[in-house]
Amino acid sequence: MARRIPVIVALGLLLAFSAACTNKKVNNPLANVGSKQPDKVLFDRAMDAMKHNRFDVARMTLQTLINTYPDSEFVARAKLAIGDSWYAEGGSAALAQAESEYKDFETFFPNMPEAAEAQLKIANIHYQQMEKPDRDFTHAMRAEEEYRALIMQYPDSKLVPEAKQHLLEVQEVLAEREYEIGRFYLLRQSYPASIARLKSVAEKYPLYSKADEVLFSLGQAYEGEIDLVRGRQMQESIKARLIQQFTTKASEAYSKIITRYPLQERSEDAKLRLEALHQPVPKPTKAAVAQNKAELDSRKTEGMMSSVMGSFQKHPSVAQATRVGEPPLVDPTPISATEVSKEATQALLGTTAAPSGNASVEVLNNGTTPPPSDAVPHSGDAAAGTAPTDGGTAAPPATTDNGAAAAAGAAGTAAPAASANPPAADPNELKPNAQADSNELKPSVQPDPNELKVAGQEEATPTMPAPTQVNEIENGTSQGAAANAPATDEEISSSKPKKKKGIHKVVPF
Repeated sequence: MARRIPVIVALGLLLAFSAACTNKKVNNPLANVGSKQPDKVLFDRAMDAMKHNRFDVARMTLQTLINTYPDSEFVARAKLAIGDSWYAEGGSAALAQAESEYKDFETFFPNMPEAAEAQLKIANIHYQQMEKPDRDFTHAMRAEEEYRALIMQYPDSKLVPEAKQHLLEVQEVLAEREYEIGRFYLLRQSYPASIARLKSVAEKYPLYSKADEVLFSLGQAYEGEIDLVRGRQMQESIKARLIQQFTTKASEAYSKIITRYPLQERSEDAKLRLEALHQPVPKPTKAAVAQNKAELDSRKTEGMMSSVMGSFQKHPSVAQATRVGEPPLVDPTPISATEVSKEATQALLGTTAAPSGNASVEVLNNGTTPPPSDAVPHSGDAAAGTAPTDGGTAAPPATTDNGAAAAAGAAGTAAPAASANPPAADPNELKPNAQADSNELKPSVQPDPNELKVAGQEEATPTMPAPTQVNEIENGTSQGAAANAPATDEEISSSKPKKKKGIHKVVPF
């Protein structure tokens, strides 16, 4: 009995000492204040548990803080810390739970500075799970969407530069995927599908590392369409019309390589193709050369070991993504293969542009007023096939071109049937030499002296003097005008990076 008393006394002193230690003030590094409040004690215990990777204990402590002290100043930090615990734990299920917690934080605390941090971590969750271009692209699309949301919702945040860089890397992966699909269709001569994919990539991702390859493949697809048209049996006028349209489209793709990406590998090939198509070769500006040089210098070079090890990794390589430039935040209107085929059909019918020769088709006005360059129709012109129709539209002259006739029928204009007797004069038609009616209501406004009058012969419309020509580039121009000046061949060759030895990729046909 006497021995138990000292043991009991010792235990009592130990409990008193531990209680005294618990009541000491704890300095919170986040709040930077000293407090004995229980909510702060719970928060500190949760932070200590997260430091030692006891995430379940940390979440339980933080949830107790939120439920017990809903008005505490640590509630917002506790809510964000719960998402951080799931984020640090890792794994697909944990990352999905972390995204849910971060979205709840943005919903309840949208005006706090940590809201931008929560949005960035949501985007990083999908960035970490992003797969290679030939695999599932769901996380890549979600990462692009979340990074764009951060940049547009929190433009003043200090996290915006990091989000832009990650967005450029994500768009590099998405552009690679779209380019490979377009090239797949090109190799199988499915030209409308290839044109739709490649044109969408060129417009949506201008900072893609293989943008010159995209445009060159696009030009090759249009040239493939030209070869198919030449092998078909059709009227020569329609065939020439289609060839002219596809040649123009191909030259636009090749010209953009020279003017936008003058230092990349396909620029010389684009010049050769333009010369083969008998199209003018443009000159890039000094600003375009400087911009393209900055993009090439910012890209990283992947070593052989990294390339070999990357083939065994799930995450794609983003070394070729540019480090300069602004990533596009809004997608252009998508282009489908149906629209590409529709454009070709319209060119076939002649509804997009007026071709030359006897097979020309004119899209006339549906109103009652003739075009300014045409004469006022008369009743005597009916024999020539230009009598006005019910809609007031003059019918086109008869032609033997079936394609033109089909286009005219689609436009709703039909030529009247030939008749031996001319039609009777319309009593309501305006007669140039008719006597003025004494009961006619006279307008109070004086006629315009420059108005076209009909009296026997039509007077010529007065011509306005040509405006004074203003030269955009004059002596003493600013630096901006000098940057838009064409670059010389020496400047382009000196700015080009040194080419490495290797096999040059050529698109086969």
